[in-house]
Amino acid sequence: MDLYEHQARELFEEHGILVPRAEVTDCAKQAREIARRLGGRVVVKAQVKTGGRGKAGGVKLAADPAAAELTARQILGMDINGHRVGTVMLAQPVDIEAEFYVSFVLDRAAGRFLAIASAEGGMDIEEVAATRPEAVARVPVDPAEGVTSAKAGEIAAAAGLPAQTVDVLLRLWEVLVREDAVLVEVNPLVRTRQGRILALDGKVTLDDNAGFRQARWGAEAEAHDDPLEAAAAAKGLNYVKLDGEVGIIGNGAGLVMSTLDVVAGCGARPANFLDIGGGASARIMADGLSVILSDPAVKSVLVNVFGGITACDAVADGIVKALDEVRLTKPLVVRLDGNNAARGRAILDEHAHPLVEQAATMDGAAARAARLATSA
Repeated sequence: MDLYEHQARELFEEHGILVPRAEVTDCAKQAREIARRLGGRVVVKAQVKTGGRGKAGGVKLAADPAAAELTARQILGMDINGHRVGTVMLAQPVDIEAEFYVSFVLDRAAGRFLAIASAEGGMDIEEVAATRPEAVARVPVDPAEGVTSAKAGEIAAAAGLPAQTVDVLLRLWEVLVREDAVLVEVNPLVRTRQGRILALDGKVTLDDNAGFRQARWGAEAEAHDDPLEAAAAAKGLNYVKLDGEVGIIGNGAGLVMSTLDVVAGCGARPANFLDIGGGASARIMADGLSVILSDPAVKSVLVNVFGGITACDAVADGIVKALDEVRLTKPLVVRLDGNNAARGRAILDEHAHPLVEQAATMDGAAARAARLATSA
């Protein structure tokens, strides 16, 4: 269950993380009044569950209340990566000295959480991760131990973050644990010229299994702006629509996120995040492929699986049976490694689907999928 930015910042504020003053509206005329209450000059931000809002024109600075109304009118109704803007948030601008990136995400495959942080946050964090991965720290977090002061200090030091961010990391972990989240992200976390640390943007994904404890968010949080995300949610899939051309299926959030980075590093853009977790049955594979192939932007599909509890031969069986049900219209690259990988590869070889090919490594699979997508 994804939250909107204004809901995420509400959680941050409840847990002591500083955020700029802001209000939300679905009416351009009300935006003028809100801007007046906030001091006149405001940032108008589209409220949609997707990235790339700034580059799409969904985040703009308005100099005064009249400009805020005009800007809100321009943004409301926009389509951003397939998401229609129904509400905007108006926030007080801040005097930024430096931008950082921090997040905690569930790594299902490893059975732990992963802290991801960088001293170079902002709109181009994906490019930083792709071109200079050493600038993005990835620190495993044992869920039994959690994020202590020592662990928060380790994360900050690994990413080159200032000492003031240690407290934010502790509070962000508190959000994750107390609010049943599987992802909490702040991009950017900023230091103002006055030395304050503020969360300017926020992304929170709550565990669907804890929905009975998170009823406060109601239907608004459960709604999906994107029809593919709605279709995936109806099938029980952990799917997020992105704006690329390589469809991605993997097992474990950490592996899927790494796959996104490697595909981007190969010169292509991921079309989605789809984590099948510990299951790779024919039903799950068929549902996943059906959703991904429904995206007209997808030019190739990459299945990247490391077999653990779910063995690779079971994954291969799932793929073969899924292809009997789903008409494959785009090339499919499969990388299997881990438990029973050799048997899994043999099953796919025996099936010999003309649009399915295999790669021995994640780098090789990503490079091939990227090449197929960009040459289509």
